[in-house]
Amino acid sequence: MECSACQNKGRCNVCRGEVSSFVSASGGGRRYEVFPGITLTYYEVHDRQDCRLGKAASQKVLEIHHCLEGRMEREFGKGFFYLTPGDLALNRGELREGTLFFPLGHYRGITVEIDLLHTPECLECFLEDVNVFPEHLFEKFCGGGQTFVLRAKPALEHIFSELYGVAPAIQKGYFKVKMLELMLFLSCLDPSQDLTPGRCCTRAQVLLARQVGSYLTQHMDSKIPIDTLAKKFQTSPTALKTSFKGVYGISVYAYIRAQKMQSAARDLCRTNASVLEIAGRYGYDNASKFAKAFKDTMGVSPSDYRSKSGQTPPAVALPEWPSPCSDGQDALRTASEAAF
Repeated sequence: MECSACQNKGRCNVCRGEVSSFVSASGGGRRYEVFPGITLTYYEVHDRQDCRLGKAASQKVLEIHHCLEGRMEREFGKGFFYLTPGDLALNRGELREGTLFFPLGHYRGITVEIDLLHTPECLECFLEDVNVFPEHLFEKFCGGGQTFVLRAKPALEHIFSELYGVAPAIQKGYFKVKMLELMLFLSCLDPSQDLTPGRCCTRAQVLLARQVGSYLTQHMDSKIPIDTLAKKFQTSPTALKTSFKGVYGISVYAYIRAQKMQSAARDLCRTNASVLEIAGRYGYDNASKFAKAFKDTMGVSPSDYRSKSGQTPPAVALPEWPSPCSDGQDALRTASEAAF
């Protein structure tokens, strides 16, 4: 069908459904052209903290990020913002090649990109009465140069949860329907509602947190007090804890415990070492204390985890293809608030 609102009807063509992939042993993603100028990328990353991005196709791209699991860092302007499970972020696409950073080494989510130079002026071209103008969305959310984060809520869960597990027979058409639903939802949001000026992580804070995180993972067999870490990195304990939690979303102690247990889980899968031997590798001289920490983190005891895994690391599987707006008063927050 032709859209009367579009000045360039030549752009109102049918989606070709082109697909590109970037996959490694640690995960990756697949990118799909859902409509002309509108792409959906499904990310699934494990056991790594970065993923290389390609160069943006044009200078007017609205990026929409949804985090299902893990934590994603994006640099924007002079600061860094972070997405946590259930969050949605909207920002102007970067105009250069770059790297996505996943502080926790695990991430699963979706990114939608709307390229204003290649998408129709009005989405009514695709479905009658979907009177949404991508240019208006871009100006509304990116006009001021800010990044906005919409915290987890049922309406977001409804839209995105169904995108993570769609029957192969209907995936292609289903993606189109869900993208139109998302555009309608965004058209109802008001960025001026409940905006709270907050803080994002500075480059210095991010650098400090990453250095501390790297040091901790290299010394998982040791117990290192906060004061000792602060002296090593020539900062105060308060500044160290604030920077670290801003980047990783958890305390220093919670981070190192999670890293130890995840590494121990891999050892249980991949080696025949005893539980006591593995416990010693991560600073535990008592098997009972290790077993309790492991169960608190992983949900099962070390022996049960090993028996269920069959000493084979779980495979990372990517799918073949990776509600109406009702509340215009939804709270949109600046990305800087998302860091803390």
